[in-house]
Amino acid sequence: MRGIEEIQREIVSEFSECTDWEERYQLLIEMGDELGSLPEAAKTQERLVPGCQSRVWIVSEEKNGKIRFQADSDSTITRGMIALLIRVFSDRTREEIKNASLDFLKEIGLDKHLSMSRRNGLYSMVNILRNS
Repeated sequence: MRGIEEIQREIVSEFSECTDWEERYQLLIEMGDELGSLPEAAKTQERLVPGCQSRVWIVSEEKNGKIRFQADSDSTITRGMIALLIRVFSDRTREEIKNASLDFLKEIGLDKHLSMSRRNGLYSMVNILRNS
């Protein structure tokens, strides 16, 4: 299995191929399209991420010491953001998730190109994933 750092480098490489932010947003939307959706029964208040402008639900399941995440959102950009995070953090141990660097988010420019409310939502999602 590839490590977190390798997956983060792949993501940085994918985003570096985009020529402008419109292409980067489109890449995020495509990532969200690949996420799949949660059943309506899983979209409970307890699974709703606080602090997000959009509604985002995260479900986690631990098996053999590794945590697998599933998520859904009512916003295409937010679906892309959570898909990106799940790609990095899913099927990892709690320790790997807690110790993972988030520098790749700065490298791809998400920290600069998201509105303040979306940026706050992004870090709320990270906190939920790290504390699952």
